[in-house]
Parts: sequence; structure tokens; C-alpha cells
Amino acid sequence: MNKKYRYLVLALLIIVFLFFAATYLHHQNFEVLNPKGPIARQERNLIYVALALSLIVVIPVYTLLIVFSVRYREGNKKAKYSPNLSGNRIAEAIWWIVPTAIIGVLAVIAWNSSHTLDPYRPISSDKQPITIQVVAMDWKWLFIYPQQNIASVNYFEFPKNTPLNFEITSDSVMNSFWIPQLGGQIYAMPGMSTQLHLEATSVGSFRGLSANISGDGFAGMNFVAKSTSETDFNSWVYSVKNTPNQLSYNEYNILDQPSENNPPSFYSTAQNGLYNTVIDKYVGPGGQMSRMSM
Repeated sequence: MNKKYRYLVLALLIIVFLFFAATYLHHQNFEVLNPKGPIARQERNLIYVALALSLIVVIPVYTLLIVFSVRYREGNKKAKYSPNLSGNRIAEAIWWIVPTAIIGVLAVIAWNSSHTLDPYRPISSDKQPITIQVVAMDWKWLFIYPQQNIASVNYFEFPKNTPLNFEITSDSVMNSFWIPQLGGQIYAMPGMSTQLHLEATSVGSFRGLSANISGDGFAGMNFVAKSTSETDFNSWVYSVKNTPNQLSYNEYNILDQPSENNPPSFYSTAQNGLYNTVIDKYVGPGGQMSRMSM
């Protein structure tokens, strides 16, 4: 085959592959690439920026790999053989300056985003935030609304465009709380209260999950985070308040027993200070608290 046509066929194959890859990705719901809140959107944009900067290196490297493989193959008798060729200053400058510049840009982006997307940084809004206390258990998630005095298991609702202030701990091994379409994960650890601030900009049900292996029931340790209108949220709170179940200390101890694939359940009231009581269970010798704040 003529060399010109060979390169043309190769270029067409690459274009066809990229077309089908783009079509496939377009029709797939990759949650981290389909954000529904300001935090997740900024994190998605960081992924795109990092990918674009990486391609500045990846595309030339793989292009040269193909070109060198074809041009300097054993069967190509026309290839120039230069065993004593020393370094080329232009080439040396390119493969040192370009990666260094990319690393510099990534360092600036990482520094700025680390402060902008600090999980402890509250989201600015003219609406009153809602506090949700989260307890990771074996193998389920407990959500306590101290302002509304209700609680739920593996399901919670909230109004859109309203900041959510999560307080997160664990009453078991270390775990990880994650709602991919709203923001990044954060660890839940016994005796420690961590924070996370998220917000949804649209109505919908979003998948939540454990992002840290925690034993036999890890695969089923999922929950639903549902964003609604403010009216629907108030109706949901009212309906939960009319359920017969109450989350007392005794009921919590029963709930705390290991169980798998738990359906959503709701509690009309939650014992005052229950979240702090869970944290305070982890007290060291001499009355020293293992409770910490990051």
C-alpha cells in the first residue's frame, strides 16, 4: 500500500474510534461527569482541565510512538541509521519545559481548588442552611435532622438551591460518605466529626454510597438523596413526623446491630444529642475524649 494512503487509513481509523468513543460516553450516565450541584460541577471541571493538560503530553507521545514504530521498523530499509546521534537541544528543551509548565499549572490549580473546595467551607447562599447529621453503621446510613427533630435510614430529602451542612461520623469502622452528583467523598470515622457542605441545583434523586470497603455488607450500603422543592420538602418532613417510630437511645442500639440491604425507614422524633452521644462513646482511658475535628 502506498505510504500516503497507509497514513490516511490510520488517521481514518483513529477518527472513527474517537467518534464511537464520544458517542458511547455521551449516552452513558457517568455520575461524576453529570453534576447536579455547584461543588460537583467545579470538581467535574477540574477533571476536564487535568485531562486536557495531560493530553498535551499523551497525544504527542503516542503519535511519535506510532510514527517511530512505522518509520524505524526493521523492514524499512530507507530509515536513516544514526547510532551516534547525541541530544537535540530543541527536543530536549521541549520535553523538559512542557511537562514542567504543566506541573506548574496543575500546582496552581490544586492550591486554589484545595481552598475553594474545602469540604469545611460553607456555601454562600441567601437561604438558611439545613444541618444533617450522618452516622455510618454496619451496613447502613443514619440521617438525623436536629432542626426538624426527625431521622431516616438510607434515605433523606432536602430542598434544591439550599446549602446542606453535613456533620459526619461513624459508629463502626472507618467509612466514606459520597454522593457523586453533588460532590466528593469524605471519610466518616468513629469518635470524630467531619464536615461536608453540598447543594443541589435541580430536583432529582441522587445515588449515595459508601466509598470505602467496610465488610460483608459494603456492596449494599447505598442510600438515596432526593432534592425537591421547598414545599415538597416540608410535606415530607410533616409525613415523617406522623410516623409511629421514634429514635430513642434504645431504638438506636437496636438499629446499630449489623444488617445488610436495609430498606429506607423513618423516625418521627430523634433523641436530643444522639449524634454527640455516638461520638462520645469513644472515650479513652482517664476520660480523655477521642473526639476530634479536622
